Amino acid sequence: MSVMTPVGTTSALGRLNPVAKIAATIPITLALVLTLDWVSATVALLLEIAVLCAGGLGRVIFSARCLPVWIAAPLTGFSMVLYGQASGETYVEFWLVHVTEGSVAIGVATCMRVLAIALPAVVLFITIDPTELADGLAQVAKLPSRFVLGALAALRLVGLFIDDWRSLQLARRARGVADRGLLRRLLGQAFALLVLSIRRGSKLATAMEARGFGGSTRRSWARESLFGAPDWFAIAVGFAIAAASVTVAVATGSWNFVLR
Repeated sequence: MSVMTPVGTTSALGRLNPVAKIAATIPITLALVLTLDWVSATVALLLEIAVLCAGGLGRVIFSARCLPVWIAAPLTGFSMVLYGQASGETYVEFWLVHVTEGSVAIGVATCMRVLAIALPAVVLFITIDPTELADGLAQVAKLPSRFVLGALAALRLVGLFIDDWRSLQLARRARGVADRGLLRRLLGQAFALLVLSIRRGSKLATAMEARGFGGSTRRSWARESLFGAPDWFAIAVGFAIAAASVTVAVATGSWNFVLR
């Protein structure tokens, strides 16, 4: 079964425990979700890029796997510029489009916030091996083994979706039902893929139950998931980045608490 191959696993950040990678992004995400300003997001993004480059993942930031983030962030910000809350000086007004000083500020802040939240999450996630993640969640985070192993099995099956989609496409074309009607063909293939995935998941669940994966006894693990000083340091760096972004935003008067 094919899954996305982890990259950067030999770097300093790549060798961290997967639980530490996830935990390090949580304080940054929480800090940026609570405010909508470009200062805190920009500070966080610059510090994140510096840390990722120092940790040996600088080339991953601008790789093809992070390209969707670099595309989605400006598009999200541009939509806020066009349709965001109007305030201040008006620049362009046409039907539903209302570009103002306030909407531009919101658009820039939204773009930077998407980058600051999504970029480190994507970069760190693609360095995680699914099996190591399952070991960490079960042994370090103490999540139920039944849930962890089920999630690992499901993740291993994700890589088969592309092969299944191609097989369905060839089969439908061989029967002469895929030559016209693009929308109808895509909907039919998507439904067929959904049915195939449910059937495969049911068979896999039954097989795992038969082999004792759903038992109530305490499980043993083939590999020990270690959580040491570098992992705690990575989490501390995450808190430091969050604190720095909030401090700079408050000091410059740009802090915009979204829950008030």
